[in-house]
Amino acid sequence: MRTEDILAAIATGLWRWDNATGTVTLDAEATRLLDLPFDPPLANGEAEFHESTVRSRFHPVDWNEINGIVTLATAEGTVAEVRLRVVDEAGHVLRTVRSRSKPSIRNGDYVLVGMIQEVAEPQPGTTTGQSHITGDWRRSREAFLLDAGRALAEARSTSEVLRVAASLSMPGFSPDGLAVFGVSGDRLTIIGHHGHSAGDDGPFTDMRLDADYPAAEVVRTGRACYLPSPAEYRRRYPGTWPLAQRFGRQSWAFLPLVVAGRTMGAWLAAFKHPVGFTPDERSVLTTVARMLAQALARAGTAESERELSLGLQRSMMPTLGPEIPGMSVAARYIPTGGGLQVGGDWYDMIPLPGRDRFALVIGDVQGHDVRAAGLMGQLRIALRAYASEGHRPDAVLSRASRFLHGITDTYEEGDHTSPRFATCLYLEVEPATGQVELARAGHPEPAVRMSDGTVLLRPTAGGLPLGIEADTDYPTTRFVLEPGETMMICTDGLLETGGHDLDTGWARLRTVLEEYVEEEYAEEDGAEYGAEYGQYAEGTQGRLEELADTLVQAVHGPRSHYTTGPLVDRREDDIAVLLLRRDGMPTREAPRRTAISVAQAEPERVASTRQQVRELLHDWTDEEKVYSAVLLVSEMVTNVLVHTDGDALLVAEVSQVKDEAVRHRLRVEVTDASDELPHTRRPGEMASSGRGLMLMEILADAWGVDPRGQGKSIWFELYESDGDGDGEVEAEVVAE
Repeated sequence: MRTEDILAAIATGLWRWDNATGTVTLDAEATRLLDLPFDPPLANGEAEFHESTVRSRFHPVDWNEINGIVTLATAEGTVAEVRLRVVDEAGHVLRTVRSRSKPSIRNGDYVLVGMIQEVAEPQPGTTTGQSHITGDWRRSREAFLLDAGRALAEARSTSEVLRVAASLSMPGFSPDGLAVFGVSGDRLTIIGHHGHSAGDDGPFTDMRLDADYPAAEVVRTGRACYLPSPAEYRRRYPGTWPLAQRFGRQSWAFLPLVVAGRTMGAWLAAFKHPVGFTPDERSVLTTVARMLAQALARAGTAESERELSLGLQRSMMPTLGPEIPGMSVAARYIPTGGGLQVGGDWYDMIPLPGRDRFALVIGDVQGHDVRAAGLMGQLRIALRAYASEGHRPDAVLSRASRFLHGITDTYEEGDHTSPRFATCLYLEVEPATGQVELARAGHPEPAVRMSDGTVLLRPTAGGLPLGIEADTDYPTTRFVLEPGETMMICTDGLLETGGHDLDTGWARLRTVLEEYVEEEYAEEDGAEYGAEYGQYAEGTQGRLEELADTLVQAVHGPRSHYTTGPLVDRREDDIAVLLLRRDGMPTREAPRRTAISVAQAEPERVASTRQQVRELLHDWTDEEKVYSAVLLVSEMVTNVLVHTDGDALLVAEVSQVKDEAVRHRLRVEVTDASDELPHTRRPGEMASSGRGLMLMEILADAWGVDPRGQGKSIWFELYESDGDGDGEVEAEVVAE
């Protein structure tokens, strides 16, 4: 009997599919099964058809499966098996056939040589095994693969990838045990597992790649290994079968994890129930293994980059030095740009050599990108070097500006981008006396919270931001931080976060600083005072840390959503804030004072003096007294600028008065270098000047002129009465 007759008797045909030429060769039985005409036959008794003709006889859903199954069989070196529904020209299903073919690859195209056999469909009322070609199963598989792909693509770390893999529920044959193997040198390692008890991975954690174990073989060969039964496992891998036997599984699938043509490990899917590993099931497992390999590779790369980035960023993160006797320091840094943990903002504390002083630095490099962070690191190192050489604040900033100007010019030539600048505030502090000497390069001014809760911006002279010009001068400002006072310096991110500008942002922070409640102790003599001061000193640092957190929460926490500004759509900036407090017993009787200098070239600073006086008198209830003080200050400072050639130095102090009729006293002194004393004039009705002393006599409760060795000091006092006009103090005129 001929072979053709035997094949025809069992409804089995032969075919040869050449993907390169686009032709399909069929024998007589194959043409019958596909409902194609067998005319005219070739010389060898076969018929040749174009690929499109044969393709039209298969259901479109089944046709889409062929390429994947062929690719899978080629990779595994196995037979490509697929079930196909044959349809007529109207699209009605005629029969179902099964194809078993051996694929071979030639120059990227495949050739299939195999058989086609009709599959008997179940009759009504009969039962069959699970059908793997039903539309519901295919839809379930496609939905599962879509969900799995999306979940694995969203995983950002190896642990997340393993968690997603453990939660996958495959349609119809979900594994109950999973393991992911990696490669370290010539050893097999376990990256993670699921469905096993702690310690079960012990024998597999350091296995050699040449061991008689399925995962090791998969890594060596790059081909999947399917073990549908314990007998098959024991037959193929007798050496390691006892290790797998104790888990009580019935089927195992070991698949290679391949990325860019390199096998990076193996994936184990173990089943408590028997699994035949049909082509459809193998296709699902292979697809999951590929997605798992890609997800693990992405996660590994991301974790390596993240670790490198975090390591570099940790070395650049702002830090505070050792404790300072008599001072407390707290700082916060919140990066908000570009997903980096460090940006262009920074702060630093620098011990100064040979002197009982230290320096504080805060700054902000333009931009929110990696380049800004890199420039910040370089500038921070340069500032430390200049400070350690013993330069004064003005010299430190001048050298830093020259340094930044030089390196940004280099950047501009190399990457064709605009040069960057940086704002900076550098100050030196002497803890023993509280003396502060600072220089400012385009940075927001410091704020001081006094011991009674009054908050003032400390006016300071400043210069251009660093890096704009190579040679720039930076004037210095000196003042004293009194015991119990806290100074805040920050970057503009703390002020502007939430859509604020500098003015509205400062108003928001000032409210936070004023509302912050700090414990107060009355100064007493003897041991009782010492005990109270000891308790106070112990809690100073903790309260300063609380204040730093409160400031950040006010602009970056839930509370900030209720205080947004007019520029809410503007991109957020990094935040850096540094608090410095001079330790000491705060008392209610401690005066509050401010000082500001107004140069001949800076007449616009007269407005700052008026604002300083308003803020200094924030708790005075008599609005007329406040207005009088502002008017007199404006008159005194303006007279110095108009009638002398020197600068004006204003010192204002508010103190409590131990008098039943008076609550507070304001004393303002304006000093200049001119020896010419003011004298009373009699200006005409249309005169535009000459009324300064007249205003003093009318508005001030006391005033006078004190000659100095060089220059003079003009002063006045105003008293805030304890009641509504009761106990009024008569004006006292002191003139020389």
